Amino acid sequence: MNPTAPNHSASGQVTFLGAGPGDPGLLTLRAVEALASADVLIADPQVLDVVRVHARAQVDTPLQASADEASIPAGVPALRDTGNLVMAAARAGKRVVRAVSGDPGLDGYVAEEMLACAAEGIVFEVVPGIAAAVGVPAYAGVPLRDAQGTDVRFVDARTADARCWSEVGASDATAVVSTSLDSVAAAAGELVSAGRKPDTPLTVTVAGTTTRQRTWTATLGSVAQVLKAAKVLPSPDGGQPVIAVVGERSAAAQRDRLSWFESKPLFGWRVLVPRTKEQAASLSDQLVSYGAVSHEVPTIAVEPPRTPQQMERAVKGLVTGRYEWIAFTSVNAVKAVREKFEEYGLDARAFAGIKVAAVGEQTAKALVAFGVKPDLVPSGEQSAAGLLEDWPPYDPVFDPIDRVFLPRADIATETLVAGLIELGWEVDDVTAYRTVRASPPPAETREAIKGGGFDAVLFTSSSTVRNLVGIAGKPHNVTVIACIGPATAKTAEEHGLRVDVMSPEPSVHKLAEALADFGAARRDAALEAGDPVTRPSERRPGSRRRARS
Repeated sequence: MNPTAPNHSASGQVTFLGAGPGDPGLLTLRAVEALASADVLIADPQVLDVVRVHARAQVDTPLQASADEASIPAGVPALRDTGNLVMAAARAGKRVVRAVSGDPGLDGYVAEEMLACAAEGIVFEVVPGIAAAVGVPAYAGVPLRDAQGTDVRFVDARTADARCWSEVGASDATAVVSTSLDSVAAAAGELVSAGRKPDTPLTVTVAGTTTRQRTWTATLGSVAQVLKAAKVLPSPDGGQPVIAVVGERSAAAQRDRLSWFESKPLFGWRVLVPRTKEQAASLSDQLVSYGAVSHEVPTIAVEPPRTPQQMERAVKGLVTGRYEWIAFTSVNAVKAVREKFEEYGLDARAFAGIKVAAVGEQTAKALVAFGVKPDLVPSGEQSAAGLLEDWPPYDPVFDPIDRVFLPRADIATETLVAGLIELGWEVDDVTAYRTVRASPPPAETREAIKGGGFDAVLFTSSSTVRNLVGIAGKPHNVTVIACIGPATAKTAEEHGLRVDVMSPEPSVHKLAEALADFGAARRDAALEAGDPVTRPSERRPGSRRRARS
């Protein structure tokens, strides 16, 4: 054995990981894998919230400051002893992930930490990330090259010297300048002094790749006036980092066609989703795809029935052949029956010989996940009335059993029960779960609801209207109110709310689509009128139209 070779057995390993410019979706698959196996996570405060969700619950995070809590200039380590923390954890045999904003190869401090690992023989790897200088222009709709293959120069205004400015200013290359909001004009002045024409197009993007992103189009000579006219400067947030793209070929003039991210129909909207957390997940994902920031506030808590005996008898009746049909009207009903099956050691095979009906796409998906394919899903309206339209009447010749098992909530309406009886069926209407009002949300959320901090609220049932108003207060009148159907809209109006959006059918996904259509129409109207595109919450008294870091 070579006595000078490093001994890896007693040391851990370090993954230097690029977390990208801000959008959590830009993390690479390899980055997610590394985070999942980390013992210690040492992250820049700007990206801590992005990477922490992929780490194990037991992961040690010596640096706890989040991006909102940190007032640290970009490019400066969260703590001066970051490298010491990395080395100490690695020496202790830990698997360390060192996460940085952008790409680790462009971070000089990380290079020093890599050299320190190499000097001690600590095994390390590098997981590249999307650099802000590349990712932010892409999200701003500003391609860096055209068909003629123009040269691209990257400049860090904080470290650029006179020679750098002179070289970039004397060329016709597209310049991608990393700087701060209050230093953009100074950087533009450097380029003009070095030879660039004052009318050279320029874009400035703040909070790039996040739903707080804002981009301004100007020229080198007019950028100071443009930012002042937009009331962006002067501002206490002037020190936040920005990416400026300079050049005749940088497609700044084509942003009206290429700005795919900021032109999403609900871009930057804060949308309140008052549902149970399990129900809100898929809806929130859809809202995010429209550019919104989804905020989930449970208004309903689901609890077992007070007396479980009725549910127990019904489940046993499924096994003994008591029922011809079982009808599920919600995901919670599926969950309640599944939990009772698991309690008795049963699985989907217990449904053999029983016809299964389901109301709604999500309910059907929950059944399929359980291993049960529904025999009947309404062909039209996804509701109890829609199910009754397709439900066959009882026929003693073809139906050996005349009984239906209906597991549902304690507050469900009698529409389905009455309709099935009218069709000749006997119904065991069983309380499978209870819905109770959830606890009030945090004070900050309550203030945002009442003060107009949310741009829209999606109401998916009458109970969500009553419960949200009960636990948090009535949404502000600038907030867009979207309801899943006429009954929910009526309840909202009874509580003094103006209903702006109605889903064309009782589906949460159609409701989200309807809100997106509303947002798109609102955006188009503003552009056609020559007005700035604003969010509904920006209309509230005292609101400030400025970018936030």
